[in-house]
Order: sequence, then structure tokens, then C-alpha cells
Amino acid sequence: MSIRLAVLYGGRSSEHEVSRRSAASILAHLDREAYRVTEVLIGRDGQWHVDGEPVTLPAALAVLADQDVVFPALHGPYGEDGSVQSMLEWLGVRYVGNGVFAGAAGMDKAVTKKLLSAAGLRVAAGVTLGPGEFLSRADQRRLGLPVFVKPARAGSSIGVSRVDEWWQLPTALLLARDADPKVLVERAVSGREVDVAVLEHPDGRIEAGPPLEITVPPTSAFFDYSAKYDGGAVFQIPAELDPATTRLVQDRAIRAFHALGCRGLLRVDLFLPEPGPAQGPATGDGADGNDPNGSDVGADGHGDGWVGDPAEPVVNEVNTFPGFTSASQFPRIWAQAGIAFPDLLDILIAGARGTVPAS
Repeated sequence: MSIRLAVLYGGRSSEHEVSRRSAASILAHLDREAYRVTEVLIGRDGQWHVDGEPVTLPAALAVLADQDVVFPALHGPYGEDGSVQSMLEWLGVRYVGNGVFAGAAGMDKAVTKKLLSAAGLRVAAGVTLGPGEFLSRADQRRLGLPVFVKPARAGSSIGVSRVDEWWQLPTALLLARDADPKVLVERAVSGREVDVAVLEHPDGRIEAGPPLEITVPPTSAFFDYSAKYDGGAVFQIPAELDPATTRLVQDRAIRAFHALGCRGLLRVDLFLPEPGPAQGPATGDGADGNDPNGSDVGADGHGDGWVGDPAEPVVNEVNTFPGFTSASQFPRIWAQAGIAFPDLLDILIAGARGTVPAS
């Protein structure tokens, strides 16, 4: 007997189109003999659709409640952030992927950094700014240049910019606040960018896939929206790392999975810091590498106050529901590990079926 499965996608976030792309790929790779599939779309305007027909919210909820499993292929706020997951918990229906807490914590970069740091993982130095707040001169000296300015609760690099001179900061803050009034300013980390996919199998076994290294095109200053979705970035799978470094980044990814209370899946983005002399702030007070308020910039030059091994990877960001197009990092990593896209979907759905929703 086939499993009743609803694929839930779209949403009101700025990542609506990314969600549609992920859902299209998921729908194309599902085994239609194993699953009786219902498509549930949330329009940009909040209108719900079931198999292409507009329906009321109560009708859509009734459809979702009647499923064996829901596959939320939603990215960003109103979907990946625990809001839809809480609704599915309320309906008492099983669903693929992370729960309410992991979704909410993983969506907020500032909260993520605190949880990862508390678990002993290394993160980049940063400052969280609320609405109307600006980066103090002391924090400018502590962080140094360049910095990245990011919306705290958005994905797909939407609203992210690199600041190489402090006069660029006000414009960067405006861009980020178009996506979220809460903003994170982080010191840039120089080094190789590596992604690790984490997968929880139905038997509870948690596995990290082969690391993927990202090379961005010369036209992009960093791994931005265009590089991610317009085909400009180059992915090397597996990354050319020695066995010890491969094991190290896989271990850190699994530790991040546990630190956030994840289930099902997670993608962890890390930097492998470049070796070199300490780099204190470039100009002004604190050029000796120390903040006037006593916050050390860090002997490794990354401003994170890390006192351990300078080669320790820096966890940049996590993604509790990464992109799921056939060109996205997560499915490609597992394809390299020998798990084809349809099998990856089967693993996630089987894992969800073994999860008892909260009462």
C-alpha cells in the first residue's frame, strides 16, 4: 500500500522561488509506486493550493492532517524557521526534517552561533544589531576589515554583503534590514570554504557525507545568490583534503547537528582558516590586537578569541533544510557517497515515519 505523502512548498518568504525549485526536484524523483503524492503550495500572497486548486486554510490543514508524512520543502521564514513545523505538530502529522526548536534556532544566525560556541565549536567573531542600532567604533576596531553583514534570519545569501571599507557599512545594513531588522556583522574568515552534509538514517545512525569545497567565480565577491543559483560556483566533491582534515570537518558537522538538536538532516558550512601571522585591526586604537574594552582579537587573527588549535575549522552557517534541486550541494554530496536522489528521499521519509509527533 502506497504512503500518503504531501510535498509542502512555496511560502511567503523571499526564498519562495528557491522552494519551488527544490519541490520540483523532489517531486520529479519520488517513486510514484511507493508514494501517493499530494502537492500543497503556499503562494507568495499566503493563498494555499492543493494539487493546483486554491483552497481555504482549514481545507489545506485537513489535507495535511490526512497524510502519513508531510515533506516541507520550504526555505527561510514562515517555513524553515519552525513555524510550519509547529503547525504540523499541532495537527499530529509526521514530517520530514528538523523540529520546531532546531528550525527556529538554525534560522537565527545569532542564536546558532551561541549554541555552537556553547558546545565548544569555533565560530567567527560577530556583533548582533537590533533595529536602529549601529556598529560601535570599539566593535569596528575589534572586528577589523573586511566584515560580512547578514540578515540574522534569512537564507540563500539574500541581503548579505561584504564590507571592505567602513563607509560601505550603512548601505550594507540597509540591504540586510530589507530582509530582517535583526542583523549580524561578522569578521571575514580567510580560508577554504567547505560544506558537510549530515544525514540521520531511519535506524538512528547519523552520518556525515564527503566534504564539498566551493570555489566562487571571479565575478562574485563571495558565495552569493547568483553564484548559488545561476551556476557560477564550482563544487569539488570530495574536497581535496587529507584524511585527518576530512574526519575533522565531518566530526564538527555532526557535533553541530547535536548542538542544535537536529533530526533528519543538516548542512554545515565551514571555513578552513589559512595559516599565517596574527592580523590585528588595521587602523586606530586597538591596532595592537586588543579591543580597548579588553576583548582580545585572537592570536589566530580571526577575531574570535579562539585559544585552541589555530587550524580548527570555523563553523560559518548551518542550513536546517538545504536546497534540494539536483544541482544543490546536499543531494550532490550524497550522490557522491553512493546514495541516489530517490534513495535519499526514501531515507528521509522513512525516518519521518518513525518519528512520533509531539502530543
